[in-house]
Amino acid sequence: MLKGLAITPPVIGRISIGHIVEKDGERLPEKDDQFTLTSQIQNRDGWILHPLDETLRKAANGKLRAIPVRVLFNDPALNLRADYCLFDRQTGRQLCVGNGESCRRVSDEGMVSLPCPSPAACQTGREGGCKPYGRLNVVIGDEDELGSFIFRTTSYNSIRTLTARLSYFHAVSGGLLACLPLELRLRGKSTALSHQVPIYYVDLTIRSGLTLERAITEAREVDMRRRSAGFEQAALDSTAQRELARGMLEENEEEAPALISEFFLQPFHEKAAPLGQRRKPSTLKDRLDDKIVRESSEQMPQIEARPSASW
Repeated sequence: MLKGLAITPPVIGRISIGHIVEKDGERLPEKDDQFTLTSQIQNRDGWILHPLDETLRKAANGKLRAIPVRVLFNDPALNLRADYCLFDRQTGRQLCVGNGESCRRVSDEGMVSLPCPSPAACQTGREGGCKPYGRLNVVIGDEDELGSFIFRTTSYNSIRTLTARLSYFHAVSGGLLACLPLELRLRGKSTALSHQVPIYYVDLTIRSGLTLERAITEAREVDMRRRSAGFEQAALDSTAQRELARGMLEENEEEAPALISEFFLQPFHEKAAPLGQRRKPSTLKDRLDDKIVRESSEQMPQIEARPSASW
């Protein structure tokens, strides 16, 4: 067994609500108001759509704003892993991962443990563009019951909402989170900082057509069937927790360049500059404009170019 390598849930596809467009020779994020399911394969035109995208889109009459899902694990923290992450914009290497209390940072002496005051209170985090970064794994369909689609996001709204939902559903179901019939749902809201322009985030709800009580009843029935068949959910959770803990960092260098282009771009109007030399907003309007740009980009998980015009 390889040491130092985090073994993450198997991924067979991606969930996105955005894509990258080419403008004036630059790759820039562009938002959308619906989900897109892609495979893990790219061609010259971008990410190739997963066959389930067409199936679900037809059932939704075109706009894919809700996806029936279930999660792999009863432990909410295994389904959604969220950290503060700092990437090297040039090499794509993950440099620092923290949780607001402590962090693991790459240094000349190797990996070191340091306090993590959150990006806003950390000079290295502010200069390097440290962001919250979440990875949610969900199962869609019955073709592969242990193969998941991954939704990546740097949106505070999505991470906060998904964390709360997973914790609440785990509590009210008596720990049967992996048996609940759930649904990923795209929601929009506007704020004063967004100038009333809608920004989108991802929510997790009970599947459409079901009440919470009926969903819990179904979860108990699924749990009983699984136990009768010899399905060991507790062992699956324990194994996933152990395998994830093998590595110091979850993201590998092979995936890093795509992550940088998706989530850790410079603000649209600003070219990359060395740490400590980036432009600082000089007026209140500049600061508000910069905040809007940052928040807009954070609402766009999985923003890669793809063959469809829909997100």
